[in-house]
Amino acid sequence: MRTGLRELLACPACRGELSWRIDERNADHIEEGEGRCAACGATYPVREGIGLLLTPDLPREDLWEETGSGLSEYLRKHPEVERALLETPLGELSPADQFFRALLLEERGDFAGAREAEAAATAGLYTREYRDCWRRQVDHVRARLAEAKGTVVDLASGRGYLAEGLARVPDLHLVLTDFSPRVLRRNRRYFEFLGLYGKVSLIVCDARRLPFRDGAIATMTTNLGLPNIREPGTLLSELRRALSGTFYAICHFFPPGDEENRAAIRELGLETFLYETPALESFVRAGFRVEVKNVCRGRALPTPESRLIPGARIDALPVAGTELTWCTLVAG
Repeated sequence: MRTGLRELLACPACRGELSWRIDERNADHIEEGEGRCAACGATYPVREGIGLLLTPDLPREDLWEETGSGLSEYLRKHPEVERALLETPLGELSPADQFFRALLLEERGDFAGAREAEAAATAGLYTREYRDCWRRQVDHVRARLAEAKGTVVDLASGRGYLAEGLARVPDLHLVLTDFSPRVLRRNRRYFEFLGLYGKVSLIVCDARRLPFRDGAIATMTTNLGLPNIREPGTLLSELRRALSGTFYAICHFFPPGDEENRAAIRELGLETFLYETPALESFVRAGFRVEVKNVCRGRALPTPESRLIPGARIDALPVAGTELTWCTLVAG
């Protein structure tokens, strides 16, 4: 976590002032330390360069932790599968198994090999239209921020696909956020591999209870992150509170008449941000003015299952082929 970020932070529980103790510093990064709220006494540690600013009162599903620990446990019980994932020629693995190979290589610190495996996996997991539409949105956001300066907060960063490009913008300080410590620890190692760790801060937080002062953030982004925030409640009102400028949200929307996928989306509780009309209405209710930019459409298919791990697949949606509408929501 970069030292200058402290000026933008507040207690996520009560919005009180935070005082900081720095135990270990690496250039302008705090590697080990602690923030303490002067009002409520809550403490927020910094460990391995990652600020841990979660409150304990909100329900969360850490899918990154579940996936990573579940894969590790399965491979511990089935070492022959781990050998197959690592020793089978990459082109002979299924796309899902290529992705699992990438995860394994990352755990071992082989990010070059992991990038190769993930690139192969992506080509097999997603249709060309899906990949092209997603890339168009990423390029659109990067172009909008190409001349930006200061701090950009990326919400629900996951594996940092959008953040990786934004971190290369010369005058940006990028804050990757997620409520999964596991995925941010991975991002720490990956951005070090890329030589970009000096450009970023890593914050474990919940977008529904942000650790930022009112109006402290001029620019926020997210790459398909909104549907990943379960039980969003007043999420957008919280973003409106912390934001003084513009929010760029890469989204894809399902067609409302697609009943098979609608049933699955309803079961997962993700209707708010996977359909265009309720998403836009939610932004307006939270006090945003929102525009739909850079629209494109592309065919999406269910991601194929693993051949080595029974029933394992990368994405839960779609459950049936459909045409997604892709766009960047620009809200302020």
